[in-house]
Amino acid sequence: MDQVEVFKALSNKKRLEILAWLKEPEKHFPKQECGDFSKTGVCVGHIQQKSGLTQSTVSEYLSMLQRADLLIATRLGQWTLYKRNEEAIKKLGLHIQDEL
Repeated sequence: MDQVEVFKALSNKKRLEILAWLKEPEKHFPKQECGDFSKTGVCVGHIQQKSGLTQSTVSEYLSMLQRADLLIATRLGQWTLYKRNEEAIKKLGLHIQDEL
């Protein structure tokens, strides 16, 4: 885990909101035809629509969270879906508890 990358990714309110939405996607996003939330994640289009940000900004935010290992991306045909990397988030919590 690159601590600097993780904390950079978490230093933006909208990126934190995206992580929170993805924690319980069924509460925050409409049903989607491109896969089950729990198995594949949420379509980037739904994230962009909920955020109210441009597609390019959302793509950059999701890429940053993915580089920090906080998100997992899955490609299904024309769709890219994102879900939280719960294992990495748990490790981050333990790291903060133990080291900071």
